Amino acid sequence: MLPSRFEYHRPESLEEALHLLAEHGDEAKVLAGGQSLIPVMKLRLAAPAHLVDIGRLGMDSIAEGDGRLAIGALARHRDLERSDLLKARYPVMAAAAPLISDPVVRNLGTIGGSLCHADPAGDWGSVMLALQASVVLRSGRGERELPITEFLEDTFTTALEPDEILTEVRVPQPAGSSGGTYLKMERKVGDFATVAAAVHLSLSDGTIERVGIGLTAVGSKNLQPTDAEASLAGAEPTEAAFAEAGRLAAEASSPVTDVRGSAEYKRHVVDVYVRRGLARALDMARAA
Repeated sequence: MLPSRFEYHRPESLEEALHLLAEHGDEAKVLAGGQSLIPVMKLRLAAPAHLVDIGRLGMDSIAEGDGRLAIGALARHRDLERSDLLKARYPVMAAAAPLISDPVVRNLGTIGGSLCHADPAGDWGSVMLALQASVVLRSGRGERELPITEFLEDTFTTALEPDEILTEVRVPQPAGSSGGTYLKMERKVGDFATVAAAVHLSLSDGTIERVGIGLTAVGSKNLQPTDAEASLAGAEPTEAAFAEAGRLAAEASSPVTDVRGSAEYKRHVVDVYVRRGLARALDMARAA
């Protein structure tokens, strides 16, 4: 199918883009990499009267400063996959980036577009939950910063207002000894996750200071199993502690039975992936 008729805009600045959104409101959609919006438009699940293309406005830097990693919303998945900074200091992101779809999507798709699409089977949402990230939203009314937990509301639903653009993703810099990973089960390379888990762990004097966990494709949005995280705060990093966290994470998940597997099977994968991810993260933290 072809998309419904729309008017295409290519603003030369962020300010011009924000003006267009303020002018057209709910009738406008922002186009970044187009890897989520264009297929939805072709299926006519979305039919915006105005398309505002921000893909050439820059906002693609990846840099540390002021105690955080700042990622421009238009950074491509490819840029994140190739980033030496992520490979050296942000292993959860480094592990996730090569697993996102296929090379074509990674060359065009953006981290901001992915987060705004808010697909519960999307990878970046879970990674950002594990890392306690926040997003910066800009409109003609000003700028606000939201924790990722407040930004992701439900399936394909975020706290983004019609006149706002996500401009930056912020991740706290790792403190002390830390490690993490992203484990993803997919039917074939480039597929959406059947189940995936992002895990970040930090140590203090040999005990667990904090654990962050994000789960993919096992709920109506990317899930953060807070009981599993809380069970490990201040705990000794033992196999038994990790097993309990895996159990609690599986309990917090709400997968559905479909062609990819039964709900019971998916919960089992959550359990295994959380335990396995914690063990890998611990090895990294101890080696740091």
